Amino acid sequence: MAGKRYPPEIVDLCKQYFVKGWTVKEISAQMQVDERTLYNWKNSGNWAESLATDGVEIVLSRRLNVLAERENKTEQELVEFAGLINNFGTLQIQLAKAHAIKSGTTALPYEQSRSEGESEEPKTKQPRKKSTKREKKPKNDISSITEPQIMEVLNDLFYGYQLKWWEAMRDPETRRNRFILKSRQIGATYYFAFEALADAILTGDNQIFMSASRSQAEVFKAYIIAFAQEHFEVELKGQDVIQLSNGAELRFLSTNANTAQSYHGHLYIDEVFWIPNFAKLEKVSSAMAAHKKWRRTNFSTPSAISHQAYPKWSGEKFNENRADNKKVEFDISHKALKDGKLGADKIWRHIVTVEDAEKQGCDLFDIDELKAEYNKDDFANLFMAKFIDDAKSVFNLGILSTCFATKDYIDYQENAPRPFGNRPVALGYDPSRVRDNASLCVLAIPLRPQDKWRVLKTLDYHGQNFQYQANRIKEIVDTHNVKWIGIDTTGIGYGLFELVEQFYSRVTPINYSNETKTELVMKAIDVIENGRFEFEAGNKNITQAFMMITKTTTNSGIITYSAGRNNASGHADVAWSIMHALHSEAIAPRKKTTAVIG
Repeated sequence: MAGKRYPPEIVDLCKQYFVKGWTVKEISAQMQVDERTLYNWKNSGNWAESLATDGVEIVLSRRLNVLAERENKTEQELVEFAGLINNFGTLQIQLAKAHAIKSGTTALPYEQSRSEGESEEPKTKQPRKKSTKREKKPKNDISSITEPQIMEVLNDLFYGYQLKWWEAMRDPETRRNRFILKSRQIGATYYFAFEALADAILTGDNQIFMSASRSQAEVFKAYIIAFAQEHFEVELKGQDVIQLSNGAELRFLSTNANTAQSYHGHLYIDEVFWIPNFAKLEKVSSAMAAHKKWRRTNFSTPSAISHQAYPKWSGEKFNENRADNKKVEFDISHKALKDGKLGADKIWRHIVTVEDAEKQGCDLFDIDELKAEYNKDDFANLFMAKFIDDAKSVFNLGILSTCFATKDYIDYQENAPRPFGNRPVALGYDPSRVRDNASLCVLAIPLRPQDKWRVLKTLDYHGQNFQYQANRIKEIVDTHNVKWIGIDTTGIGYGLFELVEQFYSRVTPINYSNETKTELVMKAIDVIENGRFEFEAGNKNITQAFMMITKTTTNSGIITYSAGRNNASGHADVAWSIMHALHSEAIAPRKKTTAVIG
């Protein structure tokens, strides 16, 4: 008996729900379509190609945004929404979630607390206690929120360096242009979401958020929804834009938004040093905030000095067309900028390292542990606001930026029974030489000549034994159409290889030698320079890892490649694991080669 036929409009609407973050079960209940039919549509229509492979923060933000828009939430959805609101805005919990995912924990912290019947206490600065419960307000009604309430939340939640950003925003001399170079994970996106919401409430001014991808931009939105609900008991709703009751618009854009120049307001650009084609973006963004009343705020962790935003940070752009006697010297050292400084180009610059953050109250890090975990160069780049000089890198930032997806990278449905359907994938695994750390990646294998190798998933393992890691690999084998597994068996990796071989007999050992490393790097050059490799725009881990790989020579003068693999560095592990997956394809004659391979 033939199954029920549905008009194309129903199929398209179901896909739209799926792309927005609804589960198949939720779509089935909403549209009265059988779940099996929906899975068939999803697989045959490649719906997963419209969904991004995301980090934990993005996954949670997407789900929070979906639930925020839903009217008449069920009791289960209300519990889930409350859990997301409670946990999403605390930095320590974010870090715990990321650590849980990297170590293979299947449940997120808020899910664990729900199952145990208790709420999880954040280990960061505690939000203020609300003494009374207000009546539920209409949609986006912020009329009852006062400046004293905002200032109370500001002083309760944020650390000294974040309060300095607030002061710079309120100071007429420094408010117009702010450029902040920062350590990872010190809460910049978290803070600026609050700043923008607070300013919109107090002034009625529009706020515009731009990020490397649409998914990254929605993190801003999720923070704002969480702040409004948790601290002011206001439920905010809106898709691409949230319009407050005082007329202020909060708009969320990715850097490839074609209509960006038609908006105006205070502008926030997240991770500017990781955005491709920054020069083009700046022309568009400057138009949005051209009027003197609008603020322009750039903030980012450092990438490489070759990035297009670096001349703006260093002052080179200001001096570009000036006569020698009119040029201005810019001191962009940490000593000069650790307290913030207004430059001759009217840009207020500020550097915040992890050590600065700790001195100003941030207790989220064990700095001695970080220094033990990363080598000197990696620690400086990730946590001390130092740029990479990628002139020595085999893969410089310019080459890698051509691999960024031009639209939100969506080729994976994490929670589906078959996340990638029956499409073939290759796995690569790289152990750490010294640290108890390893990297696993999942790449989509190209089906046609014009298709690309695409990074679907990466996992890091900290402090887990080989049996645990083998079990995680088996889970991927059981749910994916795995055609290749390449494992570095030089030294400690052989232990995992033997375990994987028990359930995947075709696993390929990769024994490192100078010749092997050269083959791996040349293959990566081949796919990258011929436009056959892609990963999500703004993925700093992959970009940084490849930039760490340099050409060197052995004591006997033989050319080889390294990334600190004989010391405590593990930062390039993800690059090597990707190359182990790419090793499944033979090196083809290259159309062009610009990297120096000796």
